[in-house]
Amino acid sequence: MALKDYRTALVTGASSGIGAATVRLLAGRGLAVHAVARRHERLIELKDAGDVTIHTLDLRDRAALYATLGEIEADILVNSAGVGSRFDPFHELDPDNIDATLETNVLGTIHAARAVSPGMVARRRGHIVNIGSIFGLHAIGSSVYGASKGAVHVLSQDLRHDLKGTGIRVTEVSPGRTATEIFATMTDDQAAQTAMAEGFEIITAEDVAEAVVWALDQPWRVNVSLIELTATEQIPGGVGIHPVT
Repeated sequence: MALKDYRTALVTGASSGIGAATVRLLAGRGLAVHAVARRHERLIELKDAGDVTIHTLDLRDRAALYATLGEIEADILVNSAGVGSRFDPFHELDPDNIDATLETNVLGTIHAARAVSPGMVARRRGHIVNIGSIFGLHAIGSSVYGASKGAVHVLSQDLRHDLKGTGIRVTEVSPGRTATEIFATMTDDQAAQTAMAEGFEIITAEDVAEAVVWALDQPWRVNVSLIELTATEQIPGGVGIHPVT
């Protein structure tokens, strides 16, 4: 099923960044899009994108998540909601920040997929796209954030086993450093936030959204399992060699 065979999409984390860019692209392709996020005032800005219905929802509220998402006959789910764990040393992390990161990035993703997948199975039509991160594929640092995105990676792989024979496709898109608001959730240091966006030309939310739409637009026989997307000058991993002094 190419994108033309789908009618309705549901995008979480839609109030900014990759989620908002994906809403605009999908609405521009003629789909009815349900945009889900916590910040109502930011969701309203998406109303001019096309056939967009907004839902103000915190994915950590499990009852509200199932009540809202379970009623939407979504052909596409884009799990884009996520927060960045603080860049504080691991042994100094606030336990509340650890819980918020895991509850949003892991449990929110899992429960959103669980809420919409029964309808997809019944209709034998659907595509789940999980927004991961290179932090979930490589040991880069930020243990809690990496653990949360590592969970998204394994979830995406195992969902293909669990949904085998249903006709539902599963894709993980794992971007590198991206120009979004996530830097502000990782540190309050404005200089550090600026530094993360400088040094080389990083990818944009629109770049990632284009990758999502490309995966959705493949013919039914093609499942794009994983896209790792980084800036040209960003190379994950490796060992830095420093001169001996």
